Amino acid sequence: MKYLERGYAELDELPPFPSEERLKKKPVAYIECPQPIPCSPCYEACPANAIKMENINDPPVVNYEKCTGCMNCIRVCPGLAIFMLRLREDGKGEVTLQYELLPWLKKGDKVELLNRKGEVVGIGIVNWVLPPERNDQTSLVRVEMDTKLIYEVRAVRKVKE
Repeated sequence: MKYLERGYAELDELPPFPSEERLKKKPVAYIECPQPIPCSPCYEACPANAIKMENINDPPVVNYEKCTGCMNCIRVCPGLAIFMLRLREDGKGEVTLQYELLPWLKKGDKVELLNRKGEVVGIGIVNWVLPPERNDQTSLVRVEMDTKLIYEVRAVRKVKE
């Protein structure tokens, strides 16, 4: 549990990524929730039964082949720990993530891509936004980027103009 001391997880502390073949089919949920805590909204929200938990304290595990990419899990995650990953046919990658900062992002915004440590690893473009619902302060944003970065990018920050 070194991630608790560092404040971020290293790749070897996370679940395996979906295969490249699976990432090219359609978006797939990737959950970075390594800590055993009592939390199960993602499990309860999954209509495809793609998320497994033996008990409420177990970190969720995604069956990538069952995941439909519906985004129900990412929408309800209180820990901002779920990301939708995709490799597009045009050679670009996409990460969909929760976003809770003001000003809200909009389609076409240029953003800095941040890794798990908060370091800038590139620049991306927001290509889709689901604004927050009435009583919710979380939006979803999908960001286009270099394909290799989908495994690293876990936050974004609007580029100051």
